Amino acid sequence: MKRTVIILSDHTGLTAEAMGHSLLSQFKDFEYDIVHWSFLDTEEKIHHAVAQINNIAAVSGQRPIIFSTLVDPEIRDYLKQSNSLILDYFESYTGALEEELQMSSTYIRGQTHGMANTHAYTNRIQAVNYALNNDDGAVTRNYPTADLILLGVSRSGKTPTCLYMAMHYGVLVANYPLTEDDLDKTDLPAVLQPHIDKLYGLTIQAEQLQRIRKERRANGRYATLEQCVWEIQQAEKLYQGHQIPFIDTTAMSIEEITTKILSAVDKNQR
Repeated sequence: MKRTVIILSDHTGLTAEAMGHSLLSQFKDFEYDIVHWSFLDTEEKIHHAVAQINNIAAVSGQRPIIFSTLVDPEIRDYLKQSNSLILDYFESYTGALEEELQMSSTYIRGQTHGMANTHAYTNRIQAVNYALNNDDGAVTRNYPTADLILLGVSRSGKTPTCLYMAMHYGVLVANYPLTEDDLDKTDLPAVLQPHIDKLYGLTIQAEQLQRIRKERRANGRYATLEQCVWEIQQAEKLYQGHQIPFIDTTAMSIEEITTKILSAVDKNQR
């Protein structure tokens, strides 16, 4: 029988969700339905949540599994009255940190995904706007201010990677699509040559690229395997010929692609 997993938080729940997905990914045969309860920041709300948790346990015969990032100790204590397995992020680590740092936690909600640090939040929003305004080679005049410029053939993952980097890390990243005209030549496109130290390439297996392209435009040469193979081969030759680092995105999530690229860039800068 499927278990019920509850992501429970007094703010957005993003931290609890990340923790839950990370841990549950280690149990490949475990089947579950996931529920998100956010902004449980009053006694009334947590009382209602506990009643729902107990009802789920009674009806299913299985106690729900809860990933919690409740900050308020009193609200956490009330949650413990529920018939559930509680995996609490703050209770697990805050006490140990208080003892090590010899100082008390502030117990303020929303510090991770709120606007407590307005400078960092503003930087991330500006980075998202930058990624949108400099997407797919439509605008190239802003390349001097870019931290990174991603290259790749159409549908190799440039846009989602740029947006993820911007949203989570505040990186100013543009992307440039390598077209057939670019791939027919051995030289880099002129607009990229002054910024070669900012370039990072994406590549992908041809069969995967074909599947993605068929979803967008099934007919025509664009989605044929032959075209995909040719474009990828030419792109990789371009990367290698100009010593541009690149990464194969075929079996990688956006999170993994971003982490790999930023780690490599940091090492090169150091």
